Amino acid sequence: MNDKQRLNIGKINLKTFESFIMKRLGKKDDSVVVPPLTGEDASVIDIGDQKVLVIAEDPIFNIPGQSLRMFGWYTVHIGASDVAVMGVKPKWMTYTLLMPPQTDEADFEKIVDSIHKTALELDISIVGGHTGYYPGFASPTIGGITVFGTAEKNSYVTSAGAKPGDDVILTKGPAIEAVGILSNLREEELLKKYSPSLVNKAKSYAQKMSVVQDALTAMETGGVTSMHDATEGGVIGGLFEIANASGVGMKINEDFFVYPEEVHKICEYFEIDPVASIAEGSLLITSGPGSSDIILEELKKMDIDASVIGSVTADISDRFIKRKNGKRVPLEIPRQDPFWPVFFQALEE
Repeated sequence: MNDKQRLNIGKINLKTFESFIMKRLGKKDDSVVVPPLTGEDASVIDIGDQKVLVIAEDPIFNIPGQSLRMFGWYTVHIGASDVAVMGVKPKWMTYTLLMPPQTDEADFEKIVDSIHKTALELDISIVGGHTGYYPGFASPTIGGITVFGTAEKNSYVTSAGAKPGDDVILTKGPAIEAVGILSNLREEELLKKYSPSLVNKAKSYAQKMSVVQDALTAMETGGVTSMHDATEGGVIGGLFEIANASGVGMKINEDFFVYPEEVHKICEYFEIDPVASIAEGSLLITSGPGSSDIILEELKKMDIDASVIGSVTADISDRFIKRKNGKRVPLEIPRQDPFWPVFFQALEE
């Protein structure tokens, strides 16, 4: 795979999304309160009686080297996370499971059973979808998982709610998904350099690729003004999306991040920037300063490490992160998530 091809991996770029896709959203409907927007994890629809319906959708690919039961687990959690970050409990879901024709029946059963059990754990009802065998797929793939939840009007949050003076909180630290996937995919290689203990900790990050508990805990505690799941483009991309959606500035300091040793080591080994790498499981929260300590305390009770990493400002021209080397870097969506070239290199070897 050459460099030009690598640039077309992952989410569509911001310019194309805003100039092309945003102008092709079908019929205008005034009941759509939050339409598809950059930085928003879900859409919101007014369904009357002072209620709104929150809807999110994601495709999910199977991580090579990861168990099919784990595939089912993170299928549900990744979909549910996008509703939870709106401050809304996920309630219903549909999914499309597309499998190669040669898929064993036992493998099919493992995936479906895992999705079922994970939905039960999150109190989510599966209400529809599609399952079948089709050529053109190298491994089982979730063509889409759609998750729904309802809430009272004005009882949810969006990425556009950050206000000057708010604190910015990050849960778990950066690069959760990148570390979880790469340590499973390239375990043998990593064991030649690092201890089994460190590699196993890194592998366990695949089980942290969810912000359902993070988001619902923060919302129940109170004081949250916005939340966003840091996925492709990592923490720096997620911070930019909140700042851009809210029309605010941000001053962020990387020294304040939760930074587990295994995150530092795995990212250093693969020469990827943890702050810019895919980070499903890393939740960004903005909250009033009077609420931040309480939110951190409640997250800690759930065994979720988190820290205040900076603040929201009124100056939209002043959006930066101070890196560990002291350099001030503008908040922006990376041109390409550094995770993808390393991921595809492993598949080609």
